[in-house]
Amino acid sequence: MKLSSVTHRDRILGGLWGSLVGDALGVPVEFKSRAAVQADPVTDMRGFGTHGQPPGTWSDDGSLLLCTVDSLLAAEFDTADMAKRFVRWLQQGFWAAGGAAFDVGMATNDALVRIEKGVCAEEAGGRGEFDNGNGSLMRMIPVALRFAGEATDVLIDRVERASSITHGHARSKMACSFHALIVRRLADGGSPAEAYRSARAEFGTRYKDAGELDRFDRLLKVELGGLSEGAVVSTGYVLDTLQASLWCLLNSRTYDDCVLKAINLGGDTDTTGCVAGGLAGVLYGVGAIPLRWREALAKREEVAKLFERFADLVEPEQR
Repeated sequence: MKLSSVTHRDRILGGLWGSLVGDALGVPVEFKSRAAVQADPVTDMRGFGTHGQPPGTWSDDGSLLLCTVDSLLAAEFDTADMAKRFVRWLQQGFWAAGGAAFDVGMATNDALVRIEKGVCAEEAGGRGEFDNGNGSLMRMIPVALRFAGEATDVLIDRVERASSITHGHARSKMACSFHALIVRRLADGGSPAEAYRSARAEFGTRYKDAGELDRFDRLLKVELGGLSEGAVVSTGYVLDTLQASLWCLLNSRTYDDCVLKAINLGGDTDTTGCVAGGLAGVLYGVGAIPLRWREALAKREEVAKLFERFADLVEPEQR
């Protein structure tokens, strides 16, 4: 498939389906070491493993992403509405693959408990040094896609505010912004190298006075795609996930190659798979995601309707 023939709508749907598929592919081997995963590499959708879930089960990543899509459709951009849906997921299994939450990060859990107790959504996310897990990055692609056509300041405002629901530290919000700038360029038809170059320039200008900017030196000053696999870390730390996902995108030529490369790095496999899969889905389009993987997902008909409605919402404003 020529990338120039991929429509914008296909890129929107690819980003959503690609994230969900990447998450589900990674769930069975989450927390396994790189050596353990590469001794029995993931090559197809499998089940059980770490969480004992059937094939096609997404984790908290996918559930919160789906809650985000649902909220954007129902309330345009309303962080209080988003937060209510997140709490509903944690308590009642809203948009959980099997009807109940089985995996949740500590920072996300703590933030949702605060919201339940009445804390304002955008004040709920932790702001400490150790509150920089990947729990907001993993669900951010719908926001990035929805506001990609807006001015950079608007896009970054929406992404930072959405991150703050569970992750309010500047570093987490900045990581989500860098990701959104990549998504925007990919959605416009840019190559991974072009998207990376463009994001670095925009990000460096937008955050030139930010105290956290030095934390992004590897993304901004090193050619990430040229690193060896051994130099890529795939933990639950937000910058590790962002860098690993982008490295996979820069070092692959198909959706399958990118998402499997991400998962077979080991560690936080569901989230690295989710973020890398979302980026690859935007780049290659929904048609590049193996149909057998999409059909293996839980609640696929409900998911398909939700994603088509989201594409209907975004596409008229982005043509």
